[in-house]
Amino acid sequence: MNVADRYAELVAAGELRPDQTQADAAQRLHQLQIELEAVAPRGSKFWRLGKAKSSVPKGIYLWGGVGRGKSMLMDLFYDSLKINRKRRVHFHEFMIEVHARLRVEREKEAGDPIAPVVAALADEARCLAFDEMVVNNSADAMIMSRLFTGLIETGVTIVTTSNRAPSDLYKDGLNREHFLPFIALIERRLDVLPLNGPTDYRMERLAGVKTWHVPNGPVATAAVRQAFFQLTDFAPEDALHVPSAELELGGGRMLHVPKSLKGVAVFSFKRLCGEARGASDYLAVARHYHSVIVVGIPKLGPENRNEAARFVTLIDSLYEHKVKLIATADATPDALYTKGDGRFEFDRTVSRLMEMQSAAYLAEGHGPA
Repeated sequence: MNVADRYAELVAAGELRPDQTQADAAQRLHQLQIELEAVAPRGSKFWRLGKAKSSVPKGIYLWGGVGRGKSMLMDLFYDSLKINRKRRVHFHEFMIEVHARLRVEREKEAGDPIAPVVAALADEARCLAFDEMVVNNSADAMIMSRLFTGLIETGVTIVTTSNRAPSDLYKDGLNREHFLPFIALIERRLDVLPLNGPTDYRMERLAGVKTWHVPNGPVATAAVRQAFFQLTDFAPEDALHVPSAELELGGGRMLHVPKSLKGVAVFSFKRLCGEARGASDYLAVARHYHSVIVVGIPKLGPENRNEAARFVTLIDSLYEHKVKLIATADATPDALYTKGDGRFEFDRTVSRLMEMQSAAYLAEGHGPA
């Protein structure tokens, strides 16, 4: 079944509300599906004769506020697309991979490292689907124009979602003038489709969800478990089969995520703050997940000052990226660190934890301000 028909079924079943911008996007994705399935694969006789290169389908850039159905439509498109070489990946993960490949090519000292990376990626997939395109650092910004120009010219079709219009990517970033060709590339080579319908599905899923549960114990655990199912649409009866993940932290280090689904992660406090971790680790979590559930937060003080310091850094990272936090703890935020050295410095964290429970914060889109 094609993406447009699958979308229409969801509306007819009442799982989605009628939304003309979503319907239009589904039709455009359906058109792209038809085009991709009709194009001769790279390396075929028709491709070598040049008859396929000229018909590389134009990609799509879906952007809009949080909870408007961008990832849902991407999933419908990707699952419906019947081609052999396709890949769907979170944009942040993809750029980490690209930098790793570039390092390998630079070690060969064989000239421009971007060209062989582009060639390898193009051999692996003729449709690259990215979720949550966002540019947070100059290292990504400096290579994206050449990288994606190369991919598109080599015959790769790009489909991506983002919370931002192309013109707002890497806004106020360092040396942004070097990034502007990438914005021009998107606006020229991809169809830019806004998706800002009236229904915020993520906020609907958060409706009635309490974000801070006290004290730690079976009741609190059951509440956050239900929140996870509500945020991910995962059936509670399949609880034993919730997927886990390995999150790349950089430098070859990985962080095991016990439960990871649709941008929602579940961690224990011990895993996140009981082990030696730094700000870069927590930034990786904040960039990758729009919602994080942390269970088993103890009372904090001088006796566990290292864990407390890591917790402060974790909350800073989640707050700066507008990540939704759901937690179980032994105390409310204002009573979490009550006395001893470090209590004064914890005040900012208390303030942030309180703000992160507000409706205004929960309505914010994922990503750095």
